[in-house]
Amino acid sequence: MAEQRALAGLVLAASLVAGISYVASWQMDLPPLAAMAWKGAGVALLAAYAGLRARSADGWLICAVMAFGALGDVLLEAAGLTVGAVAFLIGHLIAIGLYWRNRRPRITGADKLLAAALIAGTAGLAWLLPADRSLGAAAALYSLGLATMASAAWISRFPRALVGLGALMFVVSDLLIFARAGPLAQAAWVGLAIWGLYYFGQALICFGVVRALSRRA
Repeated sequence: MAEQRALAGLVLAASLVAGISYVASWQMDLPPLAAMAWKGAGVALLAAYAGLRARSADGWLICAVMAFGALGDVLLEAAGLTVGAVAFLIGHLIAIGLYWRNRRPRITGADKLLAAALIAGTAGLAWLLPADRSLGAAAALYSLGLATMASAAWISRFPRALVGLGALMFVVSDLLIFARAGPLAQAAWVGLAIWGLYYFGQALICFGVVRALSRRA
């Protein structure tokens, strides 16, 4: 058991190295397969970390969430935005199930209001941001799943300072993707913000869920 925990720690550290260093690949003339592998490595290693720490169905669910995130990272490059978004959406649906299984025993009215506002606001912004109006409906539909995931994370028993914050970072990252197709098309900083918010958001979600499940066990 101790050896497996130590291995999991090394895998988590490797994920951080892969996720942070991926930015360096933007300045390299890499073969497409190498670039895709580097992009997917950060969250794929988070999935491996969760799998090594899994001791229950919930542990394997967070492993699956990360696995579909890594798949989405790769498919965005290999097959395009729509196919990649489907992989992410599947991950969001699994996460919603995980968080709902672990919802807080008492959800306040303020929490319910915040969750509803997050869903409506995220979907509305996603619809408004793309300059190509034909993309608005698809962006809003995807964002309903994304924002529902974040709302479910917020009202779950998992620590908000890790899991709730990570889910909100994921939401902001995807909204910046839509903004890059609209008002922020010329902003040089957007790509770095998208990746940083996304990767560290996923890392916070994974670490927060795994730690909470470990303490409960």
